[in-house]
Amino acid sequence: MKQLRIKVLVGLFVVAGILAWAGARLWDSFGTLPGVPVAAPIVLALIAAVLAATAVSLRARLRAQRERRPGAKGVDPLVAARAVVFGQASALVASLVAGLYGGVGVFLVTAGVDGARRTQAVYAGFSVLAGAAVVAAAIFLERVCKLPEGEDDGEGPGAART
Repeated sequence: MKQLRIKVLVGLFVVAGILAWAGARLWDSFGTLPGVPVAAPIVLALIAAVLAATAVSLRARLRAQRERRPGAKGVDPLVAARAVVFGQASALVASLVAGLYGGVGVFLVTAGVDGARRTQAVYAGFSVLAGAAVVAAAIFLERVCKLPEGEDDGEGPGAART
């Protein structure tokens, strides 16, 4: 499994942001621009929290397994691999969604901020921050599940190939 590349995530964010900004400009010229839902940053923040909690849990279990603590609950390599895939998929989607909301937010700020648009711009800004939190949590999860150097036989503790 290949590692996440920051350049790919940033590229997705920038391209989605530019397209969303242009689309928001076009859509606004025809009438009303759809609003940024208040649930967007909440859902992204929940995904970031789940990814971070999974990473912390797996890190503790892997550490206990490496230190051979009595009663340590091991980590199935398939579970670790699934967690990494979930994290990578979440990071890709979050960078895309954050770019979309970022582009709409930039349009709202540059087009003039009145009462309703100010609220929409704030929601868009929080969505971008929550998307960045998802990406950070996914990268942390990927680092936690990375196979240590020298354990290429697949027999080590938490031998999840990432």
